[in-house]
Amino acid sequence: MPATPRTKSHPVPRRRLLVSLVLGTLIVSASAAAQQAPAPAAPAPAAAPSAGQGQATGALPATATVSVTTKRNANRIDRQVYDVKADPASSNDTVADTLNKLPSVAVDADGAVTLRGKSNVQIYIDGKPSAVMQGDNRAAAINALPAADLESVEVINNPGAQFGNEGGGGPILNLVMRRERTPGGFGVLNANAGTRGRFNAGSFGSYTTGRISAQGSLSGRHDQRGTDGETVRERIDPATGAVARSAQASRGDTENRSVSLNGTLSYNLGEKDVVGVSVMASGTDSDAVSVERYRGSNAAGVVDSDYLRAGQRAGSSRNYSLSGRFDHKGDTQGELFKMDLRLSGATSESELRSATDYTLRPLAAQNPRTRQDNLTDNRVADFTGDYELPGERGTLRLGYKLARSRSAFDNAYFDIDAATLAERVNGGRTNRFELDEKTAALYGSYQWRIDSRWAVQGGLRAEYTDVDLFQATTNIRAGNSYLDAIPSAFLTYGWSDDTTLRLSYAHRIRRPGAADLNPFVIYRDEFNVSSGNPNLRPSDSDSLELGLETKFGKVDANLRLYARRDTDLISERRFFLDNDVLLTTRENAGSSNAGGLEFSFGGKATDKLSLNASGNLGYAEQSVLGSAGGDKRSATSLTGRARIAYQIDRENQVQLMINAQGKTLFGEGYRAPSATADLNYRRMLTPALSLVVNINDLFDSQKMDTVTETDRLRETSTRRFDGRTLFVGLSYRFGGAGQRAGRPGGAPGMRGPGGWGGWGAGAGH
Repeated sequence: MPATPRTKSHPVPRRRLLVSLVLGTLIVSASAAAQQAPAPAAPAPAAAPSAGQGQATGALPATATVSVTTKRNANRIDRQVYDVKADPASSNDTVADTLNKLPSVAVDADGAVTLRGKSNVQIYIDGKPSAVMQGDNRAAAINALPAADLESVEVINNPGAQFGNEGGGGPILNLVMRRERTPGGFGVLNANAGTRGRFNAGSFGSYTTGRISAQGSLSGRHDQRGTDGETVRERIDPATGAVARSAQASRGDTENRSVSLNGTLSYNLGEKDVVGVSVMASGTDSDAVSVERYRGSNAAGVVDSDYLRAGQRAGSSRNYSLSGRFDHKGDTQGELFKMDLRLSGATSESELRSATDYTLRPLAAQNPRTRQDNLTDNRVADFTGDYELPGERGTLRLGYKLARSRSAFDNAYFDIDAATLAERVNGGRTNRFELDEKTAALYGSYQWRIDSRWAVQGGLRAEYTDVDLFQATTNIRAGNSYLDAIPSAFLTYGWSDDTTLRLSYAHRIRRPGAADLNPFVIYRDEFNVSSGNPNLRPSDSDSLELGLETKFGKVDANLRLYARRDTDLISERRFFLDNDVLLTTRENAGSSNAGGLEFSFGGKATDKLSLNASGNLGYAEQSVLGSAGGDKRSATSLTGRARIAYQIDRENQVQLMINAQGKTLFGEGYRAPSATADLNYRRMLTPALSLVVNINDLFDSQKMDTVTETDRLRETSTRRFDGRTLFVGLSYRFGGAGQRAGRPGGAPGMRGPGGWGGWGAGAGH
């Protein structure tokens, strides 16, 4: 697939945007500096608020203040906040497990994340993008990071002007890392052992004294997973309607070993200034074995291919994130200027050795013995500045961003001589692709308190992106650039002390990622290959949401009506190159429309029984890829979660979590509904020591069914996973902060808003 020539889709001079960026930076910096006064020694440290902290909303006060020291609060005007640290399963769960418990969020067994059925979900860390959470490496990262490192998760369906469009341009899940700033020391140790050789252990500690606050965590995990799969494929001749069938059965077993660390150090320079540094790193090594049996026939029903393939894969992923920040408080209450520099990287390597025994060898089959090496490397440098100035009637926010993202894909393919074991490079299947993306952005927003009940916020983001592609194998360069204006708007009405209405709108841009653009063909086997498409255009989306947050007696309720339209949708397309070789690629696939009602309810049925339920009744319609008639496919589905928590007595509590996913559309088909259940039991052995038992996939029901239906292809695929797993562990906490309300292992019977663990409407900070 040839590279596209370098074009500029928006003929606006780059110089004008750069001049505006520099002027905006100078203005913001000068405004912050003008407010600075000599700072006396602070009697106690003041830490900057983590992403997502700020003024609580509803019936807003006269000024929505944000200071260097803040408290956790409830939902904000532009996001829903979920306090996840009190979930009793967090001592054993990964970040992927925690995300899979949030309303309308789904994380499948491969680590793919969707929100309200959409896959272009961005995952931020403390309000900022990171290479750790981008590309193929994201799945390994969220399955390695422990849930115990999280303070909260913010769900931002309609991102405001302060959020960029890198990494998917869709809704955002912001991981707010755990912070302890209570003076003194605090620590926690967790250890869990599970069935089939699984185990994990982790620690978290913090210490705050005088001007210094330090905290960090270290964890390790060993996991094993097995999968069984069956695929039945029908290749349809468009001219005659003749059907050729094939079937594939597979079994795979994977062993993962991962370790992660996270640390932050903050220092108060004075009463107004705070500097801080953070580091996050994780690594995963994996070994996998697989066996697959393939049998195919032509349209006449004659078998033309039959083989058995065994594979051994060794892989590793390494992630890191380094950040430094400076926060300055102005003389006006709530005035704050923040600068943040982050460097992050993610590298994934794998080696696959395959041995194939052909009973009936097809034409153009791969060598019986092969080796394939794959390397993916991502690097992101991100420099941002944010300024916030509260006034008598509202709050002004301004900011800038400079970022550079570099990605490389290196694939080497070798044929192995069966007799001598000598290796020969297969030039047709070896390639290297590089992408360099630069972004400059300015944003501004204003949140206006109209009166005691009404508040409105409007924002605009100007974002310039320059993309350079380099096909190293063929020495061809290509590129493109984009200049976009991205608006957003939010309206809040405080109906009463218990009831708040919210209306929000956001326009977003989804630009194709490095893997989407890579034109080289990557071979899984002779019947399944994949490649990107350098001709992809950005996809636009418009999202509108109306929310109601209220209480019915003791029950917290959250209802959200939403609608979304995507144009130039980037979708997965599959078609046959020849015979039964199926190519998976990307195309701009018309439009899609989605809407629905998202709901959550939580409260205490009795003093001991807490009930929480959430769900999404959604409708989706989109163009059918591969349809000659331009057909549309639609689906109505119900996705739901229920949590039942019972406090048996002061020392014992148990909870059951049920998760049901509805039908989900993709470009050429759909994923069938599925359901799983998890059970958790916690017993306080002492005020500081707890016994924890987790049973995941209680009913052995986890599986993934996908159906593809086009004019030329019908396919059904089923993957089943290793079912029920049991973990038994201990959690030990020491230090005064660990015994406060809301921490598992703290005072018995403490619950967050909406029931045990704070999962009801309005939970979080």
